[in-house]
Amino acid sequence: MHTLHNIEFVTTVADAHMLPPARGAEVAFVGRSNAGKSSALNALAHRKRIAFVSKTPGRTQHINFFRVGDDRYLVDLPGYGYAAVPAAARAHWHELIGGYLQTRPSLRGVVLIMDARHPLTELDWRLIDWLKPTGRPVHVLLSKSDKLSRQTASATLRSVEAALRRDYASCSAQLFSSTRKIGIAQAAAKVREWLGDDQNKNPRLKGSKTGGKSLNKD
Repeated sequence: MHTLHNIEFVTTVADAHMLPPARGAEVAFVGRSNAGKSSALNALAHRKRIAFVSKTPGRTQHINFFRVGDDRYLVDLPGYGYAAVPAAARAHWHELIGGYLQTRPSLRGVVLIMDARHPLTELDWRLIDWLKPTGRPVHVLLSKSDKLSRQTASATLRSVEAALRRDYASCSAQLFSSTRKIGIAQAAAKVREWLGDDQNKNPRLKGSKTGGKSLNKD
C-alpha cells in the first residue's frame, strides 16, 4: 500500500507538450478556484505547504506533479472558473486541463473538490461532462463541510450523491474538511486504491479531444 505522506515535488508544467512521460499511476486533483483544493492536498499529505494555499483565487496556473511512490503521482491541476483571470489565460487553462483529463493514459482517477456550501455548480457539471466519454472514476470531496451544521451537511451529501448517480455512475462523494480533519482517512483510502491497483487497466479512451464546453464562465 502506498502512503501519501512520503510525498515530494517533481515538476511543474505550463504546456501540454511539457508533460512528463505517462507511466505508472496518477490521481488528479481539480476544482473551482478557492474551493479548497490545495488545502485538501496538504491534508492528505500531512503537510502544511506541499501545495500552496492562496487567498487569491486562480493563483495555481500550472499542472504540478508530486511523487508518492515508484511511478505513483498526485497531480495538482489549475483551479477553474475565476472570472478575474485574463481571457487568454483561461483559454490556455481550458486546453491544458482538458487535454490532460481526457487523454492522459496513466490517469487512474480524479478527485473533484467542491465547496460543500455551493456544490455542483454549472462549471462542476462541465468538468464532469468532460470526463464522461473517458469513463474515468471521479471522487467528489465536499470541502469546508465544517461550515455547515451536521444535519445540513448530511442532507447536502445525500443530494449530491443522488444527482451524481443520475448523471454519471462512475462518481462517488464524501464530506471533507481540512481544518477539522473530516473525511481525510476516507479520501486517502480512495486515492491509495487508485494508485495501488496495478492490474486495473486504464479506462478506455474513446477518441476524446480537448474540445467541448469551456470551464470558464463568460
